[in-house]
Amino acid sequence: MTSFRKRAMTAVAGAIVIGTLLAVTASATPGSGVTTLTIGTGRFVDIDTKVKTGDWKAELTTKGASDLHVIQNTIIPGGTFGWHSHPGPSLVIVKAGTATFYLADDPCTPHVVHTGEGFVDQGGDVHVVRNEGTVDLVTVVASLIPADAVRRIDEPAPAGAC
Repeated sequence: MTSFRKRAMTAVAGAIVIGTLLAVTASATPGSGVTTLTIGTGRFVDIDTKVKTGDWKAELTTKGASDLHVIQNTIIPGGTFGWHSHPGPSLVIVKAGTATFYLADDPCTPHVVHTGEGFVDQGGDVHVVRNEGTVDLVTVVASLIPADAVRRIDEPAPAGAC
């Protein structure tokens, strides 16, 4: 293969890679107006725990190492986390303000969570959380994900998103 031909093929391959990266970046919906503070992270080996207290029961089982991320997010009025997903479940507490979230399978139906309430993000579902209120929204999140996985995966807005 000639030197010119090698350079031409390398240039074409490079253009394809750059074009693909730009297409992926263009389709993502990044957040805006969000500040994140990491409270702590920790690594756990297999988890297998069950507890029962009166009528209340809990069970948590994992296979393989897991990372637990505990973060605090502050989002200004009008701000958004952007459409995204997570590779594992998250427990979300609304510490201040009101969170409004939407799921990709029903992108125009708001789910409103007030101060002192919480919700479970099952992991794997595409969603967006917005601050549609007039004061800062503050959430505390505990995310359990596979070890070394990226905690947040940017996703494109679903068709028909409001």
